[in-house]
Amino acid sequence: MAARGQSSMPERFRYLSKEAPDKSVRWPWLIVLGFMLYAWRTVLWELSNWRKSIFAIGRFLQYLSKFALALLFHFIGNPLTSLIHAIETTLYTIRSFYSGLIAYAPISDLTLIIMLTSAVLAISEAAAPDSVNRQPYILTVAGLIGFCAVKNYITELFFWTLLVGLFGYGSLVKKRDYVSSSLPVATVLAAVGEPWVRVISMGSFLGLAIFHYSRKKIVDSKEGEENNGVVNRVPIPLICAALAIGVRVAAKWAGYRHLTWMIA
Repeated sequence: MAARGQSSMPERFRYLSKEAPDKSVRWPWLIVLGFMLYAWRTVLWELSNWRKSIFAIGRFLQYLSKFALALLFHFIGNPLTSLIHAIETTLYTIRSFYSGLIAYAPISDLTLIIMLTSAVLAISEAAAPDSVNRQPYILTVAGLIGFCAVKNYITELFFWTLLVGLFGYGSLVKKRDYVSSSLPVATVLAAVGEPWVRVISMGSFLGLAIFHYSRKKIVDSKEGEENNGVVNRVPIPLICAALAIGVRVAAKWAGYRHLTWMIA
């Protein structure tokens, strides 16, 4: 009313400037509610479309998996049967190997192999400390190569190629000295080579070790003390050979004791 009193509007028109009473508006709320219902209907329709799409993709993947299984059964047969056959073959192979080990393990040859290989390892540790401890996997691979050569699983040319590869891997890739690089080759040749090959390989390796020892002072890089050449990691092929001898001797002793008990 004070604002109207200060207005420049003529007095006869001032009654027209009174505020109109606010009426409650109901229809817009109904419109908003209808719009929300339509929006939810649209959302549910889109979700139903996505649900149909997901089910269609699932059915396609199901058909695809059935097709893959059909191809698998067609080419290799029943996987369960193949798995059972593979397990039976593996168990039969292990059993035959164990039986052959007990019956035909050459104790004298394995003992000679252990002695010659131990001599090569001792020469290597004396000339190049830790040459055995820092390459156990290479020595294991060398033992497998020697075993395959003895069993005629690989040809002689491939055997020598693998030995050259072992030497090149240690010398060029690992950047080791010549004694450490030639250690796997010398151990294999001393273990499974012919007598003249053993003599030549061990003599050559001994000369190489003496030459290397004369040029380089043996100093421990960590402690600065003289290394005693102790082998902390016995190569796995030597352990396997020792186990073969132990199993054969134990089997013979058990058979002898059982025969003695039966006689008694």
